[in-house]
Amino acid sequence: MIKEALQFLVNLSIKPSSRVVNIVDSNGNDRKFVIDSEGISREVKPVISRADEALEINTLTGLIGYIKANLERSTSKFYLQVLDEKNVFLKGVLDSEGERETLVHVSAIVPKFSYGSFHDAEELIIAFQSKFTQTEDRDILLKVIGNVKEENVRTTGDTGIAQAVTIKTGVASANDVIVPNPVELAPFRTFLEVEQPTSSFIFRMKDGPRGAVFEADGGAWRNTAIHNICEFLAEELATEIDSGRITIIA
Repeated sequence: MIKEALQFLVNLSIKPSSRVVNIVDSNGNDRKFVIDSEGISREVKPVISRADEALEINTLTGLIGYIKANLERSTSKFYLQVLDEKNVFLKGVLDSEGERETLVHVSAIVPKFSYGSFHDAEELIIAFQSKFTQTEDRDILLKVIGNVKEENVRTTGDTGIAQAVTIKTGVASANDVIVPNPVELAPFRTFLEVEQPTSSFIFRMKDGPRGAVFEADGGAWRNTAIHNICEFLAEELATEIDSGRITIIA
């Protein structure tokens, strides 16, 4: 008890101001240390203010507006991370604690479509017009699906690549046509501000009639989408990139 009491009295005799030491390191940074009564020093690091949560937005236009408004962290540098075809993050550089702040998360809103599942003719017609951009092959598929005459899709002459179906070609006539494969389609799969990547699909039909499209490019379209996003951001933020404030990574 005596030892503790004496130590307490010693501590009282030392003013707090005399226990704080400011040091300039080799990089020119001011660093503050506190030395206790036993001569042990401890660095006092500045309080770092970080965003509790990232700002959630859904368009690249909104992200560009936020960056150009320069409302927050006006003297800071940032990374734009294009994670994939539907997600972009605005992140800060590493702070003194070795952590990286995320200020904005941009998440694309894209229509849902079940690739690899068979849909009835009416459902496919609506999907091709509302969830796919206009391409020559899309228009051909719309013509085929919208004019299929028979419920039973022929399997004779099916080469595994192309199928034959009977479609109406006039008021009272019908002809057999070969359904093309593969087809080049461009669904809405990324941000609307950029060009939708075109990729190969396998189109198949069966009794009903019902049809399905299967992705056939191994996911290469995602790399195209990421490239398109980077190109769009680089063009819109050219000034910020040239000044070194923004760096795009993908």
